[in-house]
Amino acid sequence: MEKRYDKKHRLLKTGESERPDGYYQYRYTDRKGKRHTITAGTLEELRKREEQIARDKSDGIRTDAQNVSLDDIFDLWRRLKRGLKGNTYQNYCYMYRNFVSPEIGMLRITALKRSDLKAFYNMLVDERGLKIATVDNIHTVLHQVLDVAVEDGYIRMNISDNLLKELKQTHNIGRERKKALTVAEQELFLDFLRKENTPYHHWYPIFSIMTNTGMRVGEITGLRWEDIDLDGGMIEVNHTLVYYDHAEGGCYFSVHTPKTKAGNRTIPMLEDVKEAFIEEKCYQELNGLKCNATVDGYTGFIFINRFGNLQHQGTLNKALRRIIRECNDLQFAKHEKSPVLLPRFSCHSLRHTFTTRLVEAGVNLKVIQDTLGHKDFTTTMDVYTDVTNELKKREFGNLQEKIDQQKRGKDRAGNG
Repeated sequence: MEKRYDKKHRLLKTGESERPDGYYQYRYTDRKGKRHTITAGTLEELRKREEQIARDKSDGIRTDAQNVSLDDIFDLWRRLKRGLKGNTYQNYCYMYRNFVSPEIGMLRITALKRSDLKAFYNMLVDERGLKIATVDNIHTVLHQVLDVAVEDGYIRMNISDNLLKELKQTHNIGRERKKALTVAEQELFLDFLRKENTPYHHWYPIFSIMTNTGMRVGEITGLRWEDIDLDGGMIEVNHTLVYYDHAEGGCYFSVHTPKTKAGNRTIPMLEDVKEAFIEEKCYQELNGLKCNATVDGYTGFIFINRFGNLQHQGTLNKALRRIIRECNDLQFAKHEKSPVLLPRFSCHSLRHTFTTRLVEAGVNLKVIQDTLGHKDFTTTMDVYTDVTNELKKREFGNLQEKIDQQKRGKDRAGNG
């Protein structure tokens, strides 16, 4: 092949050429046989870009990646993603479209830098005031989208790896410790609901069962009469009720099987649980209430509102806020010096409360894991460790008090 030179008598490589206007160009063929041309103002600049193309080819990076945005990769992720529960998938899509897409979705995937993601996460926390749990959800879907970009040859590596961990460290954000009600708080809460003269008495059965079974909200609201055996004292958990509240698709219920095999389980009824089910049944019969809802072929749900429709987490947490306020007002009205007050808590706090009571009672860890439907034993151990540490502090506090009492006794005897 005849050697070719530019105007400065520099040898040109295969695919290189100098145009009449002084610009340089390089032509090459990708792995699919498609021809491409790149242009540069100098030969040095052109060859830098050639080296990049050679590296991309060697690493299997697609030549069309330059024209692909993060939003394009998200659309690819949506088409490819399998194995997610419907509510999880919908939540991921919601998080991406509402937070990621407006801010960085238009950026080219090859131009996206780790520093861009850091700035994005910092903006979500510092300017938008999002909780770390929400940013965690956003990070989860973004990381999966970037994994697709790596797998499909658009980028070499996932630039979001360990980024959330760095964010927590820089913002000094630790793992948010779930709060359980103390024994005194739990008794106050349930005693308040037991009183028939309170307008919240009809909430007693569902919150009592939640507190004394550790069931998840969707498992409780999805319970049907056929799932419980009052004579045998057992609850069968084999599905969960999910409530969608997204801009896309509106608000609706759906029934899902548990996320893991561990979610399928039976839970023995404590006496209070059995009595709560019986009370709910009597209340509905007395008021002529009947379930009018059918979701994915499931009907006969236990916990319904006055219209025969289903309950969901938002309604229950809203009720809890009113209950906490009213209960605490009554406590203040007693004019006690240091009244027991209810902290702000959610439905999930009642699951954690039940777990705490099990650990405090010395229940076998395997039994706790099975009862709660924990797939990962470390989840059970995390709760166990937290509770036992609190118990240790409490016991050592009692020990210190006894030691102090003994010292005071000796001092009095010596002075006598």
